[in-house]
Amino acid sequence: MSVLATARRIVIKVGSALLIDEATGSANRAWLDDFSRDVARLKARGQQVLVVSSGAVGLGRKRLALGKGKLDLPHKQAAAAAGQSLLMHAWEAAFDPFGLIAAQVLMTRDDTETRTRWLNARATVETLLELGVVPVVNENDTVVTEEIRYGDNDRLAARVAQMIGADLLVLLSDVDGLY
Repeated sequence: MSVLATARRIVIKVGSALLIDEATGSANRAWLDDFSRDVARLKARGQQVLVVSSGAVGLGRKRLALGKGKLDLPHKQAAAAAGQSLLMHAWEAAFDPFGLIAAQVLMTRDDTETRTRWLNARATVETLLELGVVPVVNENDTVVTEEIRYGDNDRLAARVAQMIGADLLVLLSDVDGLY
């Protein structure tokens, strides 16, 4: 029997390259629908699933017409702020046909390194999972500075998996290397 089949709690990190349609800069509806169908199957087997999602900056970049070049921190934060609602709408629209509820959880590195905040974040995520909800975690890019950023959602996914005692962490990403 595979690890996927026996895992009670699964954290899946979804990278921007999968979530955003490169041609349009919008959410990739077909991919999200297929992914949501897979999450529904996992949940039907009694497994708990948490998604760590990239994509807010990319979706906000299009919304604000910021182009494709490197963004400075204020523009990146503005793109994240404008794109976060689009990101959650995309997850909600993808999950809804399968009867799944998405809940937004925004975190900073401090939320996983300061004990009180870690305990509060864990309690919230635990409650969401107990309620059958699919938490969708993203770094709170609108309030972090370069010095306190995770830097990527792969690291955030690893910390969240540790926080909730996940049995399996799956990184769906186009980033080279193993972290």
